[in-house]
Amino acid sequence: MINKVAIVGAGTMGSGIALSVAQSGCNVVMFDVNDAVLLKASKTILHNVNKLVEKEKISREIADDVINRITFTNAMSDCIADVIIEAIVEKLEVKHEVFLQLAEINSPTTILASNTSSLSISAIQKNIPFPNRIAGMHYFNPAHIMKLVEIIRGNDTDDNTIQTLASFAKLQQKTPVICSDSPGFIVNRVARHFYLESLKAAEKGAADIKVIDEILEATGFKMGPFKLMDMIGMDINLAVTESLYHAFNETVRFKPNMLQIEKVKNGDLGRKTGKGFYLYNNV
Repeated sequence: MINKVAIVGAGTMGSGIALSVAQSGCNVVMFDVNDAVLLKASKTILHNVNKLVEKEKISREIADDVINRITFTNAMSDCIADVIIEAIVEKLEVKHEVFLQLAEINSPTTILASNTSSLSISAIQKNIPFPNRIAGMHYFNPAHIMKLVEIIRGNDTDDNTIQTLASFAKLQQKTPVICSDSPGFIVNRVARHFYLESLKAAEKGAADIKVIDEILEATGFKMGPFKLMDMIGMDINLAVTESLYHAFNETVRFKPNMLQIEKVKNGDLGRKTGKGFYLYNNV
């Protein structure tokens, strides 16, 4: 039974996952090495909970209970739990090092899950004690609202780990989809061209970004590609594209686009910086 969950990484995804888990009734420890990031995460979670109350999705009493289930820490030693979900930078070597640290301080039965968008779970598992309890648990932004969760099986992941994470996702009222470890898993592999073809169209002057967004939204997409890249974070979206580009032997169809590369170089990462393909008033 899952009673306590630790979230490693208090950025946009980490804070959203923490809220989703706390709403399911579990106690949550949210860890980050950066106190400023932790403070921002606590404010974001409080804001999102208050929005749920305003929309009458939950009562004030339930909202207070959810907030009280989450504690914040900058000490890795506090990350001892039944399930730990890593939501840090999309760099394999960094994730691997964090998993080594988590494995050292936790029980062999603790499940270690990565929220990676595209990195290999099998690679993360290498040389980690008890790799059978390591899997991918990929949420989508905003994590406390989006229903889909990809559960990814690495080479050494056992059935109990997969089924436990699937049940855990259902506890959060999510829809788990179990998939094998492959570049981009399911969603990012299929959706990559939603972004890349839109970037190519804008780059070649077929239409401006606003028009492309409007056209795709008119065909049924809830959000156009440029608005979505801004919401996800330009750096994160580009990192996934680069990961798939290399995983598929630098095939042209996955080649990163210069429009996005320039945005990242300039620090125009989207909503979180106040500027991406659009301007925002948050900074």
